[in-house]
This record gives sequence, C-alpha cells and structure tokens, in this order.
Amino acid sequence: MFESADTVVKQLAGERVLGALLDSLRDRWGAFDLLAHHQQGEFHHDVVVRVPNAKPRLPGKYLVISTNCNGGVKEVLCFDEPVDPAALWHFRCPQNEEFVGTLPALLASARTEHWFDPCELLGENARSELKPEFRDRQAGGGWCKKSS
Repeated sequence: MFESADTVVKQLAGERVLGALLDSLRDRWGAFDLLAHHQQGEFHHDVVVRVPNAKPRLPGKYLVISTNCNGGVKEVLCFDEPVDPAALWHFRCPQNEEFVGTLPALLASARTEHWFDPCELLGENARSELKPEFRDRQAGGGWCKKSS
C-alpha cells in the first residue's frame, strides 16, 4: 500500500517524542544525519535532520522537527533543501523584522497537540523560568540564560 507524503510525516509527528521519532527514522530509512539544533527562547527547539534515503516515501530529505523543552514533538516540516533558522522563523513570524530569509518549498507538514503559535515565545512578556537578572533576550525574541 502506498502512503502519501503527508501521511508519512503525520506518522512521524505522531511519535510525539523526539527520541521515538528519531528511532522511527532509523527503523524506516536506516539512517539520518543530525545537521543542526536551534533553540529560540527557553521552550522551542528545532532539530534539523537529513534522511539520505527519504525518497520516494518522503518528498524531501530534510526534516525540521520542532519540540518543546521536554522533547515533545510540536511539528514536523519536510523540505528538499536545508533550512536556515532565520528564514524558518521569518516564515513563522513574518511581522518580526529581526528574522529574514526565504524558505525552500514546504513539501509536507504535520502538527501535534503540543503545537502552539511560536511567536508567543518572542515577546518582551514571554514566559520564562529564568529570573530577569539571569537572562538575555535572543535576536528575534525569546529568553536565554546569560552567558556571563
């Protein structure tokens, strides 16, 4: 039975936890390459992987796996080219002038119950577990631990 690309991406997102999703990639495609991890704020992570043997079951070989701070999968996006974090955030929050860039064509996507508008994490009043004296604002918004 042939599975559509959307169905396969939804199945991956349905793993709900980053470790299980990566195990599923390894089981179904034999391997993946971890290319990048980008954290925006305290509560959003984007993990970028390349799946060398993705096609034909996936329409592209690059996946952006968005998780919360506990590794809960929020979203899976599929592209046929690498993705720049600033372009990804410009796509998500086009009103934020600090993010620029253009995404390659989005080929498939799926969201889980963990998803919420990530732009909410970027405002001056965004939630934080860090006391104000121990945090810095990231480019584009969101909080990170002070480096020194």
